[in-house]
Order: sequence, then structure tokens, then C-alpha cells
Amino acid sequence: MLSYLANYEEYFGPLRLFGSITLRTMLAAVTALFVGFAIGPRLIRKFRELKFGHGYVDDRTAALGREYFDKKHTPTMGGLIIFFSVFASAVLWAAPNVWVVVSLFVYAALTAPGFRDDYLKVVHRNRHGISSWEKIAWQSLATLVALAVLLWHPLSATKIRELWVPFVKHAVISHLPWWALLTLIYLWIVGFSNAINLTDGLDGLAVGCTITVAIVFAIMAYLADHVFLSEYLLISHVPGTGELTIICGALIGGCMAFLWFNSHPAEVFMGDTGSLALGGLIGVMAFMIHQPLTLVIAGGVFVWELLSVVLQVGWFKYTKRRDGTGRRALLMAPIHHHFQKKGWPETKVVLRFWVLSLGCALASLATLKLR
Repeated sequence: MLSYLANYEEYFGPLRLFGSITLRTMLAAVTALFVGFAIGPRLIRKFRELKFGHGYVDDRTAALGREYFDKKHTPTMGGLIIFFSVFASAVLWAAPNVWVVVSLFVYAALTAPGFRDDYLKVVHRNRHGISSWEKIAWQSLATLVALAVLLWHPLSATKIRELWVPFVKHAVISHLPWWALLTLIYLWIVGFSNAINLTDGLDGLAVGCTITVAIVFAIMAYLADHVFLSEYLLISHVPGTGELTIICGALIGGCMAFLWFNSHPAEVFMGDTGSLALGGLIGVMAFMIHQPLTLVIAGGVFVWELLSVVLQVGWFKYTKRRDGTGRRALLMAPIHHHFQKKGWPETKVVLRFWVLSLGCALASLATLKLR
């Protein structure tokens, strides 16, 4: 919104700075950070007054002992801190275009089922929350509406159909049919929504890894919008996606503010309110700047967490006996709990996963020169 002030630079020269993506990204990050710091304590206090803690111990985490029993009254729905911070900052600093509107729509659309899921768990004491079918329905609707807008708008209708992969200097498919595009975007939105949801099991783990991924895609969105840099790096030039850099900046600031309250010992948990929406936001942005497979590298920790659950469930079903017992590939899934069962303290698991996430982020950035 404030980007429009650059149109009045003839009256006051310094206003031209509001046209700078770099400046607005920094201001978006700072704004989201301060919004998060301002509303965080108020929301946490309100959650405690309303007793918005789970009030029960999950069957999986109960196996981890007293530490998790003590966490059962820690308030959840903390994803609202990130949501309000990111949304307010993005609306303030990003110039509205189809890329910005679609990304914020997906973020808001997936915050809703996450909030409903947490609400059922903490208010109605329903540990299962919303049904898997209802969650899939929300994710499907968000994907369909987002893709319909992208295919309808002239700025995105042609570019969104291209498929780019790392290490290749041109689009491997220049015109994906709509059904193939729908399938891929759906898999990425749903896949990373669930992956971040599974990663959100230790204090600061999911949000810390989200920050590193957001940094990567802030850089990639900026490069995709820049004519000369995209040509030099042999990546897809997607006009207008530079505004997604501001979204990523707001996401970094909002996540940093939330991490302040979510660091060990956590004062608040993200809950599905945050994790489902963050995965969807990152997934759709990756597609819009033609870096979906790069997200698999940058979000390597999220992918690792998701695959660990798939492996655990698949191996158990494969080895299942008639009496209902079976073997497990890991001591516990998702894999961060496996390392806890091996005796690693929670803080060590989180810090080491952050290191892995940073390594994945650097590896994804290296793909820009390996073509």
C-alpha cells in the first residue's frame, strides 16, 4: 500500500525510496517483528485466560515422559501471532498484484481450517480436531481458487504454466495442461502444509526452519523479477514476483517474533493455525517463481520429517502380523522424536535441525549457478 507513495516523488524526492523492493522488504520484516512483539504477549495472556492449552497428552508424546506432560497446558493457536504480523505488514508494504493476492489468499484460506482444528482440540477437548476429509476439502478449495486466478489473470496466465527444474537453464515444459498444473500445485501446497505440521513438535523447531526457507525464497523471488539477474543466472523471469520478496520479508519478521515466545521453554505453540498455512504459503510461492523443486532442497528438513512418518507407517504395515503388532523403522516418528528417544535433549535436536536447515538453504542457493 505504501509503495504508491513513490508515485509522488516529484513533490518530495525521498518518496521514490518507497518504490525500492529492498527497502520495503526490510521495512516489512521490521514491521512484522514489531507487530508480533506487540500482540504476542496479549494473545498469549488471552489464550491462558481462556485455557487454550491442549489439556491432554497425545499418545505419541506421552511416551517422551514428564517433560511433555508439563507442556499440556501451554497455550496453542500461536500461529495467529505470525498470521496477523505477516498479513498486516504485507498489506502495508507490498504493492498489490496477482502474485501477492494469491499468496495472501492461500495463507488466509489455510489459516482458517488450522484455527478450526485447534479450536476443536482446545475448547471442545476433541483430540482429533477436524476430520482429514474436511482438511483436504479446505486445501483443495484453496488450491482450486488460487490456480483459477493465476490462469485467469493476464500477468500470470502464461508464466504459471511453465515448469522449471534445478540445474536446467530453460523450462523443461513450456505449457503444462491445467490438470497437470493443478496436480503439482496441490501436491506442493498439501505436502508442505503437512510437512511443516509434522515438524512442529519441538519448541522453535518448525518456525526456525521456516525462517531459513523464507530467506531463500526472498532471494529467489527478487531474482525472478529482475530482468538482468534472471537472464544472467539462466532462471525464469517472472515479472511482478519481486513483490513476493516483501511477503517473505514479512514472514521472516513474523516468524522471528513468534520464535521469541516459542523458544524453549515455549510460552505458546504454533498449532495447526500456523503450520498448515505456512506450508501452503511457501508451497504456492515456490510455484509462482518457478522454483518448486528447489523448495524440496531448501525445505529438506520438512521433507525429511514427512518421509520419516511415511517410512514408519509403511514399514509397520508391511511387517504387521495377525496379532496387530509390527516392526518400526524408527524409535518414534516424526524423526525429531526418534533422536529424543535416543537421548538427545530437546534443545540439541532443535539446534542441530536448524543447522541442517541452513545447510539445505545454502545448497538450494547453489543451484542458481549450477546450470
